[in-house]
Amino acid sequence: MNPFHYSKPVDVREAVHLSSATSRFIAGGTNLLDLMKENLSRPQHLIDITGLPLHDIKASADGGLLIGAMVSNADLAWHPLIEQRYPLLSQAILAGASPQLRNMASTGGNLLQRTRCYYFYDIGVPCNKREPGSGCPALTGLNRIHAILGASDQCVATHPSDMCVALAALEARVHVEGRGGVRIIEFADFHRLPGDTPQRDNLLADDELITAIELPADQLANHSHYLKVRDRASYAFALVSVAAALELDGDQIIDARLALGGVAHKPWRDRAVEALLIGQTVSRETFSAAADALLQDAVPLAHNGFKLKLARRAIIRALSDAAVAGEQP
Repeated sequence: MNPFHYSKPVDVREAVHLSSATSRFIAGGTNLLDLMKENLSRPQHLIDITGLPLHDIKASADGGLLIGAMVSNADLAWHPLIEQRYPLLSQAILAGASPQLRNMASTGGNLLQRTRCYYFYDIGVPCNKREPGSGCPALTGLNRIHAILGASDQCVATHPSDMCVALAALEARVHVEGRGGVRIIEFADFHRLPGDTPQRDNLLADDELITAIELPADQLANHSHYLKVRDRASYAFALVSVAAALELDGDQIIDARLALGGVAHKPWRDRAVEALLIGQTVSRETFSAAADALLQDAVPLAHNGFKLKLARRAIIRALSDAAVAGEQP
C-alpha cells in the first residue's frame, strides 16, 4: 500500500472540491481497502465521506424514495419502507456478503465495487481492466465465473453486486454531484459494458460523488423475487442471479421486470424481452420463452457453458416465484 494524504470534508461541496484523478472517496472501504492492499488501486489522496449528511432515507417528490449514499447496506435492507415497498431490493442485499460487511458497506459504494475476476486481482498476470492493452488471460484461461453476455475481446469480467441487479430491475436513478454541478443518471446507463475500454466500470467523472439513489414510486412489490445461485450458501458471489418482478391481473402479466447478475460486465436487462412477457399468461411456457429470448445472444467460454442452462433455469424459477409471491402467507 502506497502512502496517501487523508481528508475528511464536512459537506459534499468540499468533498467534490478536494477530488482529482489521483484521489478516491472512501466510505465503508469494504472493497477499496482490499484493492489498495493488493496494489490494484494506488490513490494519492483518500477523501473520507463518512461525515457527509448522506445517511437518510426519505420520500422523493414523485412518491418514491431517496436513499442517501452513506446509508449502510444493512440499514437499507432492514428499513421498513424498503421491506414493504421494495422487497426485491431487501432480498438482493441480504443475499450478498456477510452481516459484518453489510454493516460497513455503503449504498453508494456498492455501485462502485470492482469485479472479482481472479486475473484482475493477480498483478503477476496481464489484465486489460487493470492495465489497458496488456491482454485478457481469462479469454483462454480458466473462465468459469466469467461473462456470457455483453463481453468483448478485451474483457470478460462480471459485475459482482447483488444490490445493483435489483436496482436495475427497479429502474433506479443515481444522483451525483461534481464540479460541474448535479446530474441524475438512469441506472441502466450508469455501468458500462467493456468494449475497448474495460478499465472504465461506469460513467462517473473523476470529480463526481454519488449522493443518493432514487427509487420510483411503483415497483411491483407484491410479485417480486431475487434468486441467487452460488457455489456455497453464504459469502459467495453469484454464478447467476435473477431479479424478477411482475404486475398481474389475475394470471395475466401487465408489467414485467427482469435483470440478471453474474453474467455480464454490468447488471443485464433487456426491455424487449420484458415486453414479450406483457399480455401473456403466467405459465412455465411463458417464462421459458422469456429465458430463451434473454439468453439468445449469450456466448459461453470454454469453462462457463454451464451458465447458459443455469441462467435459463434460474430465470424460470425466479419468475415463477415472483408470480406467487403475493399469495404466500
